[in-house]
Amino acid sequence: MSADHSTDSSDFVHRVENVLLERLDRIERENRWLRRYGGFMVAGVAAVLGLTLAVFLFSGSFGIGGAVPENLAAHQFTIRDGNGTSRGTWGVGEDGTVRFLLSDARGQPRVRLSLLGDGSSGLSFADSTDRKLVVLGALPDQSSSFVMSDRSGVPRAVLGMSSNGSSNLVFADGNGSTKAGLGVDARGQGSFTLADRGSAQQAEPEPEPDTADEAPMDSQPRPAAKPPARKK
Repeated sequence: MSADHSTDSSDFVHRVENVLLERLDRIERENRWLRRYGGFMVAGVAAVLGLTLAVFLFSGSFGIGGAVPENLAAHQFTIRDGNGTSRGTWGVGEDGTVRFLLSDARGQPRVRLSLLGDGSSGLSFADSTDRKLVVLGALPDQSSSFVMSDRSGVPRAVLGMSSNGSSNLVFADGNGSTKAGLGVDARGQGSFTLADRGSAQQAEPEPEPDTADEAPMDSQPRPAAKPPARKK
């Protein structure tokens, strides 16, 4: 074999090797790019799936997009205005009392709705100094009362219904002393009482022979600590 032929063969082999090396290098670069692209694709798919799951969970909890939450549990909810002031709370206390509270723009409680652990319930309205002006209450024995107070917080009018079926309406002066009362006892007997500067006057229907002892009007709480005396 001649030297020229050997040289041509060697050059041909080198060219083939260079071509193969270039192709291998290109394939490796493409593989690295595909691996990076595949990693990006996997991360993107995972992000999309996570976002979709979060949207479903969030919408299921808060009713977004027409979804209706099945259950939303918490010990207390707070309502705040644009300034961050608490305008309302709804929650359960440590003693088991459930309260719904509404406050004014200064954060002062004005309306309270409460349900105690023993079943007693109440609704009250207060002024800016937290004096209770109107109170409505109901007790577990089915007695109820409606109290209205003046600007000093003194009860001035009380409407009550006791558990035995008797009812009364009493009025007090600025000191909380009862000055007038109207009531009907459990037997259906009515009474009317007036008090003027320590003296008492009462007008009531003539009792039947078997109902001479009338039930006292103070079977329901009154605003006065000492009810006026009665004359039989």
